Amino acid sequence: MNTVDYLRISLIDRCNFRCQYCMPEGAELDYILRQELLSNEELLTLLQEVFIPVGFRKFRLTGGEPLLRPGVVDLVRAIAFLPETQDLAMTTNAFLLADMAQDLYDAGLRRINISLDSLVAETFDKIIGNRGRSRWQQTWEGIQAAYHVGFDPLKLNVVVIPGVNDQEVLDLAALTLNRHWHVRFIEFMPIGNSQLFGERAWVPSEELRQRIRDVFGLIESRVRGNGPADVFQIPGALGTLGFISQMSECFCDRCNRMRLSADGWLRPCLLNETGQIDLKTALRQGVHTADLREQVSQLLMIKPEINFKQRDSGTTGTYTRTMSQIGG
Repeated sequence: MNTVDYLRISLIDRCNFRCQYCMPEGAELDYILRQELLSNEELLTLLQEVFIPVGFRKFRLTGGEPLLRPGVVDLVRAIAFLPETQDLAMTTNAFLLADMAQDLYDAGLRRINISLDSLVAETFDKIIGNRGRSRWQQTWEGIQAAYHVGFDPLKLNVVVIPGVNDQEVLDLAALTLNRHWHVRFIEFMPIGNSQLFGERAWVPSEELRQRIRDVFGLIESRVRGNGPADVFQIPGALGTLGFISQMSECFCDRCNRMRLSADGWLRPCLLNETGQIDLKTALRQGVHTADLREQVSQLLMIKPEINFKQRDSGTTGTYTRTMSQIGG
């Protein structure tokens, strides 16, 4: 069994984008009230007294959009300087990043993943649900700011949707030729917008690899990350190409993570709702953190049976939370 030492922490469920693959068009979400979010103090208590003692050492801050969280730079600093923190990363849409990149870097953040599903402004705005002034340029400026500040690796996440952005795979792959960037192609999943998934389905990673192989060539990379991506490289490229193939190639046996929602629910598997623990309510009711540690330890033991390949035992194919509410 893989060692589970990586916790994805959602800081907020709100987002300034409404990406097609994350939530249905026109959907109205009941956002978590601020008082129902884990406070910075509660989150740090859970990290220091529950998660770190049971073996978690790698943390990723997600959302919604984590840069919307008030005081996010101070929280980054607090987590980065915990003695046990071996790795701290963030996933963001970069829309607010240009003005915050330096502060985040100075606070101790070193790794950043940015969602960039298209290099074409019109397609980008369509995917993120934007109907006003284009948001592509400000997002691109956020990416450039992160690059110049020194984030390394800088990863770009691309959710591939057939007929929407899959024709850009070669252009996106080419971003790795002259920059130390890592582009990761993610298979579209049936969470967040099941209607769109039913209409569009998904493109298998091997098909994407073959498209790239036919034009540029493709070799396996020696670079390995903290997650489930299979990593390749265009010969001579400075960056790498990752493929996250949760639909076509089950990687449950390599899963090393759990997810903590912004309102304190611990979820052992992205695609299965079995086994979740409400840590926030327990903490606020005065349950001792030693008891919470025991609950989390027990959940770690049964995680292999909860993973996606066992999903039929715990989910009906519908999900009560969107991707933005889970934390991705």
